[in-house]
Amino acid sequence: MISGRPSTPPPQPATTVPPASSLTPEQVKRIEINRLKAKALRDQREAEARKQNGGPSLRRSDSNNLAAGQKRVHSAITTSNVPATLRDGRSKDPAKDGGFRPLDDIQPARNFTKYVEYDFSKMTDTKGGFLTAEDDPHNKALYMPNAEEKPAHMTLKEWERHQLLRSLRDRKEGPFEPGLSVLKKEGNKVCRECGSLEIDWKWEEIFGCAICSSCKEKLPEKYSLLTKTEAREDYLLTDPELKDEELLPHLERPNPHKSTWNNMMLFLRYQVEEYAFGKKWGSAEALDEEFNRREKEKKKRKEDKFKSKLQELKKKTRVDAYRRSRKAGGGGGGGEFGDEMGRGGKHTHTWGRLVENAEGIGVKTCVECGMEVEELEF
Repeated sequence: MISGRPSTPPPQPATTVPPASSLTPEQVKRIEINRLKAKALRDQREAEARKQNGGPSLRRSDSNNLAAGQKRVHSAITTSNVPATLRDGRSKDPAKDGGFRPLDDIQPARNFTKYVEYDFSKMTDTKGGFLTAEDDPHNKALYMPNAEEKPAHMTLKEWERHQLLRSLRDRKEGPFEPGLSVLKKEGNKVCRECGSLEIDWKWEEIFGCAICSSCKEKLPEKYSLLTKTEAREDYLLTDPELKDEELLPHLERPNPHKSTWNNMMLFLRYQVEEYAFGKKWGSAEALDEEFNRREKEKKKRKEDKFKSKLQELKKKTRVDAYRRSRKAGGGGGGGEFGDEMGRGGKHTHTWGRLVENAEGIGVKTCVECGMEVEELEF
């Protein structure tokens, strides 16, 4: 058992490598002379080949064959022998203005040969052909500064103060509220409900209604504001009547749904009721009768439209039934609507999904025979 096990071989004695012998100065000199001779022979062969072929030399750059510590000759670094394929940023013509300038001799690529480089310093901004203040600075109709933008000479605090004063001036509040005289009581305007002197001057200017803020809140059935849609639908007023400011004055406010839409037109409720009940319809009962009459006409038009659609559907069904009976009977009579063409059995329709046509009515089509049925939803 023990004799069969592998054993480690005995270590071998280390072989000593003789050191490389250094070259003598005579040997180095001989190697350098041989190298120069080989180089001269190569240059001679290349010159002979250049004379025979008449083409450019394939000689490598001398900078690749320089020994350590040697410098390149001046001819190797001049720009007179630069090939045409070299895209160098320096100008190869010293006689140009400025001498060696970058990007002067770089040619554009083929796809950009038609590119036109514009000098923007010499161009004139024509404002896209629109007339500006520079064309006619004294024409106020042509050029009007935007009142919503902050002027350049104002600071942010001054602009906020200016906006506050403008809003107070529009509402006639604060320092812009009209003065009240105790001595001349007969000339002062008072609230039409409670006789108070502190009325809403904005409402008095637009609606001609002297009313105070407390009475507006106490009596919303008279002094609430109505939109244009409410006045048109509830009181049956027309657009020309609502746009007539002498007939029905209105207050404009920004549209709450979208700022870019037209402003809201707000009307005073008691003025709208006075015109609708007193001048146009005569009374509230007459307005109700007119409203009911219009609703009946609207319902009647809807029913007439439904009946006309139903009649068209019946006509279409009769024509289809007649054609199918003609085909089933071989040109004559016979056959009933619903019979399968060319067969004696009954045809059972297999309806597809409901699809809306151009008129907005749902239509189902039989997959096998192509019959169409319109469905109306109530």
